[in-house]
Amino acid sequence: MRFPRTLDSVALARAKELPIVAVLGPRQAGKSTLCASLFAHKPLVSLEAHEARESALRDPVGFLARFPAGAVLDEAQRAPALFSELQIDADRSPEPGRWILTGSQHFSMLSSISQSLAGRVSLLTLLPLSLEELGAARAAEPESAAWIGGYPRIHDRGLDPVAWLDDYVTTYVERDVRQVLNVGDLGAFQTFLGLCAGRAGQLLNLTNLGTEAGVTNKTAKAWISVLEASFVVFQLRPYFRNVNKRLTKSTKLYFHDVGLLCRLLGVWTAEQLAVHPLRGAIFENLVVSELVKARLHRGRRSDLCFYRDQSGREVDVLVDDPLDPVLIEIKATRTPLADTARSLDEVASVLQGAEIPPRSVRRVLVYAGAEASTSAGVERVPWHAASGILT
Repeated sequence: MRFPRTLDSVALARAKELPIVAVLGPRQAGKSTLCASLFAHKPLVSLEAHEARESALRDPVGFLARFPAGAVLDEAQRAPALFSELQIDADRSPEPGRWILTGSQHFSMLSSISQSLAGRVSLLTLLPLSLEELGAARAAEPESAAWIGGYPRIHDRGLDPVAWLDDYVTTYVERDVRQVLNVGDLGAFQTFLGLCAGRAGQLLNLTNLGTEAGVTNKTAKAWISVLEASFVVFQLRPYFRNVNKRLTKSTKLYFHDVGLLCRLLGVWTAEQLAVHPLRGAIFENLVVSELVKARLHRGRRSDLCFYRDQSGREVDVLVDDPLDPVLIEIKATRTPLADTARSLDEVASVLQGAEIPPRSVRRVLVYAGAEASTSAGVERVPWHAASGILT
């Protein structure tokens, strides 16, 4: 079973515009499945396979010549020698959608693309399944949805999330980081990864994180960079437009897949999550990751940040639109709280008082209940419909 992806129509449209389309995202997010389905008329070549990779590295010109009408090149970052030849081929034969690339290491792909393929390639991101994409298959409660996560294989085959995600950490996350950075102390990295999970939804202090993991600040910074580049974590930047207030400069840390986050935190069941001390942070991560997917799976930039100033005013998510920003507060309660509007109103007033005020400020509360409503100008949106805020 292949779940229809929001990115499907975007990828097809981009393949009609430029000679190369690159779909980036974490391992096992469904990139190969998506490209093989949408571009079934093209050969699919996995550069994870030793023979294909060696051929591409040894003779990139001859390798590409085997596919006169182009191909889908899976895990293209494994053969960096191809990118300069892809540039030559795209200039010589610029018909749209000629080459479709996938990659699971963001930094490797972007480095090769920026050097060789700028102006010739459309970059897209595919993350694990969103609640929107799961549709009727999604769990009825936020705890179940968070615990299972969004990796397609778990849903497609009805696998045990605990066992599959344990294998995922060992097979992909730890392996990729060790390959890139030559990590010698696996135990320290495992500790670091667990500490990151414990800080989901919090301000990121790399110095403290490194100290607790027993590594230097430089090492902690490098490990976070690779986890970001491998689409394990992402950082939400603080709002920085001039609103004449002292704003925080630290970023907030989140995981792209909340099932993976739960596994790293040692959550064994959805029932355990319901009483977990970090339930609120996990729920916040669930909603923020859904908002990010709603943007990226439509081929857009996320434009998400958070607001916090030294006067104590804060909002979990701010959609950074200069004309019509959106303020989003996230609460893990089943019942909308009346006092939630206060923080939204306070930050809205700050934005309206800026030197160039926005045209409007939309205020939204995402909560763990099931009913949508509006009260005192605040939209109350159930957790499973969070992606609809930005679409």
